[in-house]
Amino acid sequence: MFPSDDQQNTYQPKTIKALTDEKVYTWIVELVYGPNKEQALLELGKKRELYDDLALVLWNSFGVMTSLLEEIVAVYPLLSPPNLNTPASNRVCNALALLQCVASHPDTRTPFLNAQIPLFLYPFLNTNSKQRPFEYLRLTSLGVIGALVKNDTSEVIQFLLTTEIIPLCLKIMESSSELSKTVAIFIVQKILMDDAGLAYTCQTFDRFEAVSNVLRLMIDQLVANPTARLLKHVIRCYSRLADNPEARIALRERLPEALKTDVFASLLRDDPATKTCLSQLLMMIQ
Repeated sequence: MFPSDDQQNTYQPKTIKALTDEKVYTWIVELVYGPNKEQALLELGKKRELYDDLALVLWNSFGVMTSLLEEIVAVYPLLSPPNLNTPASNRVCNALALLQCVASHPDTRTPFLNAQIPLFLYPFLNTNSKQRPFEYLRLTSLGVIGALVKNDTSEVIQFLLTTEIIPLCLKIMESSSELSKTVAIFIVQKILMDDAGLAYTCQTFDRFEAVSNVLRLMIDQLVANPTARLLKHVIRCYSRLADNPEARIALRERLPEALKTDVFASLLRDDPATKTCLSQLLMMIQ
């Protein structure tokens, strides 16, 4: 869905262009005007990995973004009470995949933010149902936000800090599926890695406490069900919080005991970078 922190955060150009593919325009016309919108969403989604300029074509083609937002808004009534079935979830997730394409491209990311399109996804992130259609919807919506933050752009972080993305991600980190938790904490970690994001989180004790409480809960869950990928993100979040002087003092009392002992030694054996990060964290809060 998006690269890990260890992968390059660069946009990789491809040689084939959507701009010259007549089939792309055929499906765009179908999406905006035709009776086969669902098939158009599916076919355009298949083109995402083929063309580096598909985002530009989608963003600049008349009616496309409106059609995608219509697909999103159409399922709002199914969220509460939870009546979203698998076909409806798949359809809206295909629309979200195209939004992720637009969010990922450096030339469409800014207008995407300026149009405040991410806000249309927040009702999906705020759902509680554990049914698979809802879990898939949350995961795909998180993927769009993950695509925005993966390139460490301050503009993106500044936008997200004006929204409710941190509480929404914390809620998902508490009780969603492992995959959704992983994407949600990835987003929180990216926000914390930005200086403005760290300052915002540590500006009040309530904000810091909200984050640290969920991180502590995740550690408790990881003791019972160890997962190296999640543990890595939790440790990096704690490490970044410790860069703030007030948070560092608070963490002396609030850092889970499991991180101070060898509980996760076997899990970190093959991850020297995270192991080093944890060691540095423990030294910082002494």
